[in-house]
Amino acid sequence: MSEIDLDATVPAKVSSILQNVFPGGVVVTSCTPLSGGLTNMNYRVSTDIGDFVVRVFTEEGSLLSIDREREYQNSKAAYQSGAGVEVLGRSLEPMGLVVRYQDGKTLCPSDLHNYEVLAKVVDSCKLLHSGPTFVGRFDMFEVQRQYLKIVQQRGFRLPTSYLSHADQVSLLEKVMKSKEENLVPCNNDLLAENFIDDGERIWIIDYEYSGNNEPSFELGNIWSESNLDADALDELVRLYWGPRASRAKVARARAWGVMSKYGWTLWASIQDAVAEIDFDFWQWGMEKYLRAEEELKDPSFQALLQDLYE
Repeated sequence: MSEIDLDATVPAKVSSILQNVFPGGVVVTSCTPLSGGLTNMNYRVSTDIGDFVVRVFTEEGSLLSIDREREYQNSKAAYQSGAGVEVLGRSLEPMGLVVRYQDGKTLCPSDLHNYEVLAKVVDSCKLLHSGPTFVGRFDMFEVQRQYLKIVQQRGFRLPTSYLSHADQVSLLEKVMKSKEENLVPCNNDLLAENFIDDGERIWIIDYEYSGNNEPSFELGNIWSESNLDADALDELVRLYWGPRASRAKVARARAWGVMSKYGWTLWASIQDAVAEIDFDFWQWGMEKYLRAEEELKDPSFQALLQDLYE
């Protein structure tokens, strides 16, 4: 059994996860909740053998297409690539993961407006993408279909005009799948808060939605999640593909950004209905949906489709 310091307040599930990962025992000196987890509870735990993050998984993960076995395997592969932090182990009951705590600044969207920071982000993405192949495939078109089926079957809330864009999304999928990129190991959930800057380099954390995917999805997702402008998207693409990156590469990243917003809207609908965490998921999702809808309605959407063929 793990030895728990009496001065530390340790939730029962955190204690059990530590016992399963460290059967020889550890001495816990502090346990502090970390903000930001929307599908799990995260704790920074200081022990006699180092500082760790204990991720305590919630029950609704399966509805969100989260495969915890895949997350575990891909987190280890990300560490091997040099882009992710060390994985110490996992617990099956209760379900959780223990990773090495990485000191540094957790980024926020405004940080990514700095092109020097953006360059470091791209360097870390390249490191991840050149690492060991991940378990599983992540396809946002397929994920969106799975989410929509759940939302409709269970009667969860859906933005009033959501289905009116189905034909456009279907056309977008047809165009994009006619000329796919080679798949690489991707995080697929690159909001700014999943980057930690230690002053020299950036670490990528949280592999819940990880899987092999197109690198342009990663770029479009970064752009979308931090609500960056068109110039920043151009810079992201240039940093990743080189100064001669084609218009088609910019269009592909933008298209994935639009699809990312459209798909994650349904993630928010599901979470709004089932999550126990105190967070306004509906408002979060509607913000994404309104931005996706704006782009789908924009006359430039047809030009985007043409650029994808370049």
